Amino acid sequence: MRIIAGMARGISLTSPTSDKTRPTSDRVKEAIFSALENRIDIDGANVIDLFAGTGALGLEAISRGAISCTFVEKAQEMCKVIKANIDKVEKAVSQ
Repeated sequence: MRIIAGMARGISLTSPTSDKTRPTSDRVKEAIFSALENRIDIDGANVIDLFAGTGALGLEAISRGAISCTFVEKAQEMCKVIKANIDKVEKAVSQ
């Protein structure tokens, strides 16, 4: 699982160790963002990633120019995964 476009393109994301979530595939992310970018300008947007899981969709939006993302996730294990993924993307982008 990775960021597929934008300033964090190619960054590998941490995946869960359990079978409780199924990360969004690259193909599905590309379809979602293709449809969104035809309707709205993601650059400068504030987004929300509901049922965030790994945070991949929100981080993809950030990589593509969104200025903020609110991640909503109930499972504590997944919140730790989201935090690790945010840290990876921030570290990669700041270099």
